[in-house]
Amino acid sequence: MRIWDAFWSRWGTFDAAVPLFRTDNDLRVQTIQRGKPPQLPFLRRADAMEAMVRQEARRVVDDHQLGTSHFDGLIYVMFWKQDGRVAPLYIGKAGRFGRQGDNLSANIARALNSTHHFCRWGDGYEYHIGDLSAVTCPGHPEEHHKAKYASWARAMFEVVPAEAPRLKAPVWFWMTAWEPRQSGIWEDFGPTQLAFLEYLLIGVGGTLFPSLLNTEGASSPW
Repeated sequence: MRIWDAFWSRWGTFDAAVPLFRTDNDLRVQTIQRGKPPQLPFLRRADAMEAMVRQEARRVVDDHQLGTSHFDGLIYVMFWKQDGRVAPLYIGKAGRFGRQGDNLSANIARALNSTHHFCRWGDGYEYHIGDLSAVTCPGHPEEHHKAKYASWARAMFEVVPAEAPRLKAPVWFWMTAWEPRQSGIWEDFGPTQLAFLEYLLIGVGGTLFPSLLNTEGASSPW
C-alpha cells in the first residue's frame, strides 16, 4: 500500500482528479440523446473530464507532430476516493501509435475534435462510455450489452438499467500523457514504458483493492 499511495501522491492524482460524469446533486448521471433516429440515451461525461482528456491528448498530438517523441501515450484511472487514497475502479492506457505502426492512434488524434473515440472514453460502441451506456441506459440493442460493462454498471450504479442512473458514490477520473523516461510505481526500477506501467498498476491495484474492475493483470501476484 505504501508504494501504491506514493505513486499517486507523486502525481497529485487525488486532488487533480475530476468527476467522470455530469451529475445532478443527488448523484444521478445526466444523459444525452445520440445517434440516428430513433436516438438513444448515453451517459454524459463531465465538462472537466472532457477538458482533461483533450488537454492530455493535445500534448501527445503536438509531440508527435514535432517529432520529439517524448510521450508514448496516455495513462488513466477511474476511481473512488476512500480514506484519502485512490481506490481504483479501472486502470487503462491509450497508446500513441495506431495499427499501422508509426501513425498516431485515432483514439488520440481524433479526441481534439470528436467524442466518438476520445482516448478510449468515446460515445461509440466499443468505447467505454458507449458500451457502459448500452448496459446502463434503457433501449440499447442487446448485441451491445457486454459482460465487462455490466460489471462496471453494477459496481458504480444503484440500479441498472435506469432512466436516470444514480451513482453509489462519486466516480473520479485522472489522465496524463506518459513519458517512458519517467519511473513508474517502483521508482527504483527506473524508466518505465506505458504498457509496463499499466500492467504494474493493474497488478498492484488488483492485489490491494477488490473494487478494481480490470480483468487482465488483476490477479498478478505483486
